[in-house]
Amino acid sequence: MALRSIVTIPDPVLRRKARKVTEFGPELQNLLDDMVDTMREAPGVGLAAPQVGIPIRAVVVEFGDEEDESVPPKLFVVVNPEISRNSQDTVTGAEGCLSIPGYAGDVDRFTGVTIRGLNRHGQPVRIKAEGWLARIFQHEIDHLEGVLFTDRAERVWKIEDEPNTPVPLD
Repeated sequence: MALRSIVTIPDPVLRRKARKVTEFGPELQNLLDDMVDTMREAPGVGLAAPQVGIPIRAVVVEFGDEEDESVPPKLFVVVNPEISRNSQDTVTGAEGCLSIPGYAGDVDRFTGVTIRGLNRHGQPVRIKAEGWLARIFQHEIDHLEGVLFTDRAERVWKIEDEPNTPVPLD
């Protein structure tokens, strides 16, 4: 396992739609392991393959219980993820991104989603996510479509600035 460099804007891989994974061999397994290590080292709670320069449909997410911090975080590795169901309700929350360092923005997301995809071995998985976990999955799946949080943000600011100081993005 190795750390990979995280790609930042304006690298074009972040704007391309990622291709579906069809091979589940050693190359994919190494990439997924590297993505987990890279996400943890960053530190982050999610990482999509395009963020390490590989335009395939794979994400890793690690998040704990929002209400009980003593519960260890759960790791999700999902290949070819898609949102198969979403709540009617949405909520606006602050997001940042390892590929857009130093910025945050208010993004409206569904409060709950169901994710369907494959595990690292090509077996079907279904994940029901609520709250911040749902937000993280939506953010990472957006990366697979070439969509960044700044595309969806109501407003964006530099993290060291006051949250009420909008920053224009080109």
